[in-house]
Amino acid sequence: MKYKTNPVFPKGFFWGASSSAWQVEGATLEGGRTSAIIDLNSQTKKPYADNSIAADHYHHYKEDVQLMKECGFTSYRFSISWSRLIPKSDRKVNKEGATFYDNLINALVDAGITPIITLYHYDMPCWVEEKYGGWSSREIIEEFDYYCRTCFKLYGDKVKYWLSINEQNMQIVYGDWLGVSKGCKNWEKDKWDINHIMNLCHAKAVIACHEMVVDGKIGPVPGYVPIYPYSCNPLDQIAAMNAEELTQKIWNDTYVFGKYNTFIKNYWQAHEITPDIREEDLKLMERARIDFIAVNCYRSDVAKDPDPSYVQLIGLNKSGIKGDFTYPNIPGEYALTRNPFVEVTDWDWHIDGVCMRYSLRYLWDHYHLPMIITEAGYGAHEELNEYGTVNDVERIHYLRDYIYNVGLAIQDGVDVFGFNPWSFTDLLSTGNGMAKRYGLVFVNTTDNEVRDLKRYKKQSYYWYSRLIRSNGTDWGEE
Repeated sequence: MKYKTNPVFPKGFFWGASSSAWQVEGATLEGGRTSAIIDLNSQTKKPYADNSIAADHYHHYKEDVQLMKECGFTSYRFSISWSRLIPKSDRKVNKEGATFYDNLINALVDAGITPIITLYHYDMPCWVEEKYGGWSSREIIEEFDYYCRTCFKLYGDKVKYWLSINEQNMQIVYGDWLGVSKGCKNWEKDKWDINHIMNLCHAKAVIACHEMVVDGKIGPVPGYVPIYPYSCNPLDQIAAMNAEELTQKIWNDTYVFGKYNTFIKNYWQAHEITPDIREEDLKLMERARIDFIAVNCYRSDVAKDPDPSYVQLIGLNKSGIKGDFTYPNIPGEYALTRNPFVEVTDWDWHIDGVCMRYSLRYLWDHYHLPMIITEAGYGAHEELNEYGTVNDVERIHYLRDYIYNVGLAIQDGVDVFGFNPWSFTDLLSTGNGMAKRYGLVFVNTTDNEVRDLKRYKKQSYYWYSRLIRSNGTDWGEE
């Protein structure tokens, strides 16, 4: 299907960008904050040593909000740091941390920008890990519920859009890389107990939001990577379906329907996996009715029938050099491979704007819930040019293509109410530090040198501003 005219975005469409606390705030031991497990995990990811400064949003939030306002933002998605708000096991709210988020929210509201808050974005406090063993213990469920209710009590009068757990599926699929597997003896089996506990935490957040926030809406944040079959070989099609199930669909089904689908239950039985799932757990999950789905979609993948001769569980490119990606190969399930029809970033992520339309169509067909894009972005090696800016034409092309396909999905009949790409300013990449820059705004710091942390608008900032102010009609020059 091809439309003859540019897509039309609905009135009131949320235009903005996204971030997370541990990747943008810095000030990890300031203002009463204590360490989070992601702080320690960050120290294992070379070349950068820690996230104690990051983009220093903690000290620059007023400037950053002003830049958002100048760009024309109508929304901003960010996260609250659990360890900044509740830094110790005594459950006492840290007044400095609470005030920081109150000030940030007020600044956004005063600027006409709707705050969208993620409750959990990888940064469990170390005290929770030490006291309970992190996600491995069911005791964390009530602790997480207390944290969520604290957030709703403090900010629910001004914040009406909430997100529960960022990319729960990716935390399970990439458990070693993100540090979630710490302490597990057999990750391939134990991860399903951890996943179930996360599902219960998500359910608690949804229920609490609906109880405490007047007109509050809440949804999950799946990391969604649509997976195409490599060929018309029927075995490649089954591999793509397997990959879809085991990396994202089983999570989405659980969020929407409040129960585990038959695919994952049969998978557990075949692999002698017996998660601790109790009758009262299932009742809790069924009560948690989400209002929308927040979608993180950067790229697509391609699956083929796996090679039975070796095992490669996950795929990563740690170097930022094209061609260094190691593709997963799981006998009996699926293998991923390079798509020859699209280009890739320096980290071998497929650049595929059509995947955005595909994802939204797929999710709408399956779940019929409103959606908002909360992450999509182009990561690149970048440095300021002689004019004090970054001519990031590749990012402009990426955003133009992805947003255009969001518009096409809307024309196809999908209910999408916002686009918040990753990210507003440069910030720490999960595994590649400042070397992998996503921002519309350049932050003058590197992994090896703090510099002055000054903000510089990239060319994508100006392009995006024109698009926002035209509500998606001014696409600029090709």
